Amino acid sequence: MENQLKVALLYIAPIALYLALGAIVWRRLAAGRPPMGSAKGKLLVLGIPALCLHAWLLYGDLYQHHGLSLGLTSVTSLVAWAVTFIFLVTMLRKPIENLAIFIMPTAAASILLEWWWPGRSVPTPQTSGWLFAHLVISILAYSLLSIAVVQGLMLAIQERRLHQKQAGKFLHVLPPMQTMETLMFQMIAVGFALLTLTLVSGIFFSEQIFHRPLVMTHHIVLSLFAWVVFAILLLGRWRFGWRGRNAVRWTLGGFFLLLLAYLGTRFVLEIAFAH
Repeated sequence: MENQLKVALLYIAPIALYLALGAIVWRRLAAGRPPMGSAKGKLLVLGIPALCLHAWLLYGDLYQHHGLSLGLTSVTSLVAWAVTFIFLVTMLRKPIENLAIFIMPTAAASILLEWWWPGRSVPTPQTSGWLFAHLVISILAYSLLSIAVVQGLMLAIQERRLHQKQAGKFLHVLPPMQTMETLMFQMIAVGFALLTLTLVSGIFFSEQIFHRPLVMTHHIVLSLFAWVVFAILLLGRWRFGWRGRNAVRWTLGGFFLLLLAYLGTRFVLEIAFAH
């Protein structure tokens, strides 16, 4: 009983910290106060312990006696951790604090999901340096593109409110739309480069990474489609100046394909076909 209580506290603590972070930013935005200064300090003071506790939980779930376990909920939690980490680091130099109202509750939900629904363990034995590098690059790619999607959603809300002439206090404290749009495309560009590296390494070095020849699975096909969508988006931005709703739609479409590529495939394998 005592051991179960300790485990519960390990999960509850980072969840509470993440939710508190989201609430701090939400209250400041709702009150028309920009989430800077002391609020940015609070994000770091609460965010660093939350990340450390989250990392501790991930270590126990991912590293098991049979090798690296890449189950659905574990990987979801890992990506959420990486998104939060990149967000906090980027926040030091870029005005993206407002994204905490989406990112922090999502991170909390990922831990809750990992706790309540561990799912079926999917072992990956013989973790080589190639595999580790491939995983790190792919997670960084997904994380940056995830933050870009959140930025895109905030941009869409901002644009819609402005068109409806319902600015309110919330929108007055957000960065200018042009600034938010520029940040979104910067994150997409870096995420796209990392996604390209992920696909190239997975396709051309399959033997070294996965110890088996390349097989064109749904995961690879959907990832390639997502790559094409993001490539068209960046080309459209560079060549035709795409922006606003059009850019947000392409961003959401590409990210949805990435979600289907990994999480959708894992869900089918672990849940739908588990029995």
